[in-house]
Amino acid sequence: MSQINRTPARRAKSVTLKILMYICAGIVCILLVFLIGYICFRGIPNLSWQLVSSQTSYIQGTIGILPNILNTLYIILTSMVIVVPIGVCAAIYLNEYAQSHRLVRLISFAVETLTGIPSILFGLVGMLFFVQMWGLREGVLAGSLTLVIMVLPTIISNTQESLKTVPDSWREGALALGSGKWHMIRTVVLPNSMDGIVTGCILAIGRITGESAALLFTAGIGMELNNYFHSMTSSSATLTVALYLYAGEQGEFDVAFAIAVILMAITLILNLAAKLVARRMKRKDD
Repeated sequence: MSQINRTPARRAKSVTLKILMYICAGIVCILLVFLIGYICFRGIPNLSWQLVSSQTSYIQGTIGILPNILNTLYIILTSMVIVVPIGVCAAIYLNEYAQSHRLVRLISFAVETLTGIPSILFGLVGMLFFVQMWGLREGVLAGSLTLVIMVLPTIISNTQESLKTVPDSWREGALALGSGKWHMIRTVVLPNSMDGIVTGCILAIGRITGESAALLFTAGIGMELNNYFHSMTSSSATLTVALYLYAGEQGEFDVAFAIAVILMAITLILNLAAKLVARRMKRKDD
């Protein structure tokens, strides 16, 4: 076998594939650097304290995105508080408790199907179901409930895959020492699958932060500054919705690029915070 691998044809194929992999990796890195660099180049010069600390005033002719920043944080907080317990508990049931393989396959198929549905359809269903049928007003609550349905498959899939990485011998050892089923899951399985759960949360936060189509139908396009509770039932535009309005409707591309920079900064901060919390929780359990 070693002599076959040393033939010129095999060496040529190996070198060619390695070069192609390096080229593909380089293209991805170049695109990422170009995208982030161009957004920062266009957006950072347009950032100002007035922009991020005030609201838009058509009388004074000023633009402020503080309501949009707060609405984005409100929707992230509300959505994650609802979706994380539901998604993690559903994954635990599917991986640890479910006895019927047919039921597990059915639920897994439903999760995969939800993952591929366009976000605009979630917005339409959210508007019809939460706003018209439930009688909720356009606002953070209706938008958050719609986003919960959107990101729930992400949380379930990542948590379930992470739970599968925990060796069965660890479960059997905990049960053999007299641990109960739930105690074993809480003290052995969950701490060792925390990385996958955090990854799912980060992906969910990223999708929530970057979503606009579904929120146009459910959260609304309001630019007024509201507190958390009042924003639940009042039209509240997030940063992505504001970016669409300023770039697509008003032609304010400088403001749109400034919003893009803030979106990247918020996503980075939330991701780092999630990883820090997961690391501390893992150390505490250890």
